[in-house]
Amino acid sequence: MTPSPVILPCPRLKAPGAHSNVRPLRIATLSIHSSPLGELGTEDTGGMSVYIRELSRELGRAGHSIDIYTCADSGRQDPRLFLSDNVRLIHLGIGHKGHITKSMLSGHLPEVFHSLEAYITSNDICYDLIHSHYWLSGEVGGLAQNRWYMPHVVMFHTTGIAKRVACSQEREPALRLIAEKRLARKSDRILATTEKEKNLLVKYYKVPGEKIGTVPCGVNLERFRPVEKDLARKELGLQEAGFLVLYVGRFAPVKGLSRLVAAAAHLRSQRRLMFMIVGGDDRQTQAFAELGRLVRRASVGDIVKFQGRVDHDLLPLYYSAADVLVVPSYYESFGLVALESLACGTPVIAARVGAMDTLIRDGKTGLLADSLSPRSLASSIERLMALSSDGGLSVNEIRASVLRYGWSNIASAVTGEYAAALRPCVKSQCRDQ
Repeated sequence: MTPSPVILPCPRLKAPGAHSNVRPLRIATLSIHSSPLGELGTEDTGGMSVYIRELSRELGRAGHSIDIYTCADSGRQDPRLFLSDNVRLIHLGIGHKGHITKSMLSGHLPEVFHSLEAYITSNDICYDLIHSHYWLSGEVGGLAQNRWYMPHVVMFHTTGIAKRVACSQEREPALRLIAEKRLARKSDRILATTEKEKNLLVKYYKVPGEKIGTVPCGVNLERFRPVEKDLARKELGLQEAGFLVLYVGRFAPVKGLSRLVAAAAHLRSQRRLMFMIVGGDDRQTQAFAELGRLVRRASVGDIVKFQGRVDHDLLPLYYSAADVLVVPSYYESFGLVALESLACGTPVIAARVGAMDTLIRDGKTGLLADSLSPRSLASSIERLMALSSDGGLSVNEIRASVLRYGWSNIASAVTGEYAAALRPCVKSQCRDQ
């Protein structure tokens, strides 16, 4: 389980790491709707939270100072949590008690900014740049950019227009698309995780290509590493699982879980086959109820197992116990779970979404499908079963294929993007403390 953070004052900066070519920076990271300590797999907490936590940890190791601001899980007695070297999580209260949803926050963004400004003013803090994650944070970051005259770096993680184009079931509000287009125009630098994402921003939001830096997601290679399959299955009580097909993620329509359930129906006649679904909110949610109805209609309740939300630190056991991870998504901005699975030596089946055609070596570390119709997905699973039984997949080779995605390399590349954002911007009168 994730260790409880220790409440401490902000530590002194350490000397920059060897891979850093930029002076120590003080960075305001905005993750307004989702906390890096949130429960992964739930509605508002996914790969973005992992990205922020891991990137901040690595930047802190390199000597930069990061304050992560969020409205999620606010109301703590002490709003400041020291997460790791030079990294703090700061909860902004906006006068609302209980869970705050994205739709609720969209109407309170000026209030969020005033809370942010009051905190930094009362604590006499000055930042070198703002790094906003997702459009809600970007709106707050844009207000800060205008008031504080400092560079604003935006990372959308997903865009409303991309989800609309990829999946008609996703109903993204017009407000989001308008805000994203405005942010794309006014921010100083945009980070995308793939060339596909960059091209979408250029095409739909008319962003000059030179304004967008492309840096992939990373993976914690110390946490995500192979565990011997029999040992992992014993630990999870899956000794009798047979061929295990794994899904990890949220239950949103864009994730394509309905296709995975339909593929399971095509494979009912296969002996000793299990589909395990990890993630989602609790069983009382509408998303879980709808997925349960799909499973019952397809008559696959005997081979589809809902594991529920799993702590991030336990995921390596699930990846290692599985024979394959399937990413049935209509759209991914990157596809972090695929990277984690490959780091554990487990192959991946996916369509050519996000970074899949870069991460997966077809026939060597997984399978790429030009179409992920249920029948095509079922055929890919059967092909993967044949490859596995023939010994055509190597755990060590699969892991070796993603070693370059360690967070140290990714943080170094992001630091370079920060430098690009800092160069052309008007500097405020504020100086480092």
